[in-house]
Amino acid sequence: MATGLGSISLESPPANKISPSGWVAGRDGHDGKSLASSPEISVQAKKAGRRAPVHLTWEDLSVTAASESKTSSTAILAGVTGFARPGEVLAIMGPSGCGKTTLLDTLAGRLTQSMNRSGIILVNGQKQTLAYGTSAYVTQEDVLMTTLTVQEAIYYSAQLQLPDCMSGIQKRRRAEKVMVEMGLKDAMNTIIGGRSSKGVSGGQRRRVSICIEILTRPKLLFLDEPTSGLDSAASYHVMNIIVNQARRHCGTVIISIHQPSSEVFELFDNLCLLCSGTTVYFGPTSLTAQFFAANGFPCPQMRNPCDHFLRTINKDFDMNKNYVNKQNTKEAIDILTNSYNSSNIYQDVLSQVAQIRSMAGDLLKKGERAGFITQCLVLTRRSSVNMWRDLGYYRLRLLVYIIICLSIGTLFFDIGSDYGSIQARCSMLSYISGYLTFMAIGGFPSFVEDLKIFKRERLNGHYSAAAFTISNSISSLPFLLLISVVPAASSYYLTGLQTNPQHFAFFALIIYSSVIIVEGLMMIVAAVVPDFLMGIITGAGIQGWMILASGFFRLPRDMPKTLWVYPAYYIAFQRYATQGLYKNEFIGLTFPGSTGGTTITGIEIVRDIWQMQAGYSKWVDLLILLGMGILYRLLFWGVIRFGEGLIVRKPMPVKQKQNHIMEMSSLKIIEITG
Repeated sequence: MATGLGSISLESPPANKISPSGWVAGRDGHDGKSLASSPEISVQAKKAGRRAPVHLTWEDLSVTAASESKTSSTAILAGVTGFARPGEVLAIMGPSGCGKTTLLDTLAGRLTQSMNRSGIILVNGQKQTLAYGTSAYVTQEDVLMTTLTVQEAIYYSAQLQLPDCMSGIQKRRRAEKVMVEMGLKDAMNTIIGGRSSKGVSGGQRRRVSICIEILTRPKLLFLDEPTSGLDSAASYHVMNIIVNQARRHCGTVIISIHQPSSEVFELFDNLCLLCSGTTVYFGPTSLTAQFFAANGFPCPQMRNPCDHFLRTINKDFDMNKNYVNKQNTKEAIDILTNSYNSSNIYQDVLSQVAQIRSMAGDLLKKGERAGFITQCLVLTRRSSVNMWRDLGYYRLRLLVYIIICLSIGTLFFDIGSDYGSIQARCSMLSYISGYLTFMAIGGFPSFVEDLKIFKRERLNGHYSAAAFTISNSISSLPFLLLISVVPAASSYYLTGLQTNPQHFAFFALIIYSSVIIVEGLMMIVAAVVPDFLMGIITGAGIQGWMILASGFFRLPRDMPKTLWVYPAYYIAFQRYATQGLYKNEFIGLTFPGSTGGTTITGIEIVRDIWQMQAGYSKWVDLLILLGMGILYRLLFWGVIRFGEGLIVRKPMPVKQKQNHIMEMSSLKIIEITG
């Protein structure tokens, strides 16, 4: 075998026939040009009612990230070129930090706008956005609803992703089929589990994540570390299913994988081997070992080829010379990179990219999913189940609320109607209003988990942001009513406030409205600060500021005009809650004055002592609170919609200098001889 770097001659393995173009014949006997690349296949797919296959190419793709000082940038990908074709599986491999996930995110349109990128990404030879139903992405982290069973998680997802034209029975059968294919039949009724409950194993969670994204049989599937957490047998089983589905349904599959077993590696059609953001090798997996051997890095016998490839190019632990030929890793990487860039394999890549790019491919059409009403109903039902089963969402808070309100009731028991009871009433009402709303931060971890699930499902197009906002709001209302009315009733009647049912109903409505507002506020905080500790601190700070501006700790006329009156006093929902509670309790009552023989009316207490707005009804305060509750939910919807805009979803812009790809592809290609 020749070891020259300019052109290499590789002996082809007997199991694979090398086509005249130098590309390895596929396992189905066709040459490197996928069966789906021909126009006839697209026509047949259209006639059969199936979505057209997807050809994906990327040329001279570079991604940089700004440093913390923002004076320089770090290159994550540097001039990467490649392609993925229908019916084939492309594996992206490399050491940790080489840019595997970044390349996957870039191809899937998931880079944030803080990343600088250049190059060309084409789908079926055209610049177009990946639409729902044509692509799916399985993330490296398994973000699942921990309170659901495996069957529930997949079936709820099927109801959301599959169109309304499919019956419930058909959707359930589709869900059961993918569960059986992924070996989850015995775990169907097992809780997924999470931080507070034990459930399925890590490998089973991984398979649930994959099941959810292959329900729609997407034509383009991205998987980030799909075998993480799986043993070797499960890894092979899962990957074999994915590969077979890709070939059966003419799908295009791109995966990033760290260190597959030799059996899993043999399932892949093509390999993209990265190191420090550059391409070390892109080509048929069957030629990878020959490429390394031709450049002086043969794979030792009885060793997993993937282990050999990664060990050769991993410079993180480059303390000793290369274990094969005593060269350091940097030299080995330079040799392999230079050899690849000057080889006929690279020329074949350019030729394939140019050929696919010149195809007059089909524009991707958006797939069908459940209608908006169905989305709202399914999400509401799923969210209600999650809220009921999650101990930290509402049940634990209900217990704490009852204990605290019973404590308040005993502390202010039978408060009386003397002059001293005026201050006691005000303190008790302000504390209940402030505490019950402030403790909404207890549900913040659950809010963060909900938003993680929303982000994953929303990026894959399962449902709209509006459907999520509406369903989350509706499903929370019964639970918020429960944790508002039950604790409040215990303290209300123990303290001896006005026993008229209308007064208690208004008292409960004020508390209920306030809790709704704070839930919306904490959801906004969770969307902006998706970190448990920082989010709780932020939410507590905002609520503490609003409590200070409520008019209880400092009378309105004594507050500094700047900041505290304008705008704090007018935008703090605690002001309207306290004002409504005071009007509800005091107006209509008369108390003895501070000196003998005098009296003071409730309206005087509200207007003169506490300096509150008494010119309008208490019901106006309630309406203001209800309006704030709606406003906060609309703000939450706006925040998550704005967050979607920070993800790059547009086609990659074309740079003029990219024309050299087309020019290089016209060069004479050196044959790989057998």
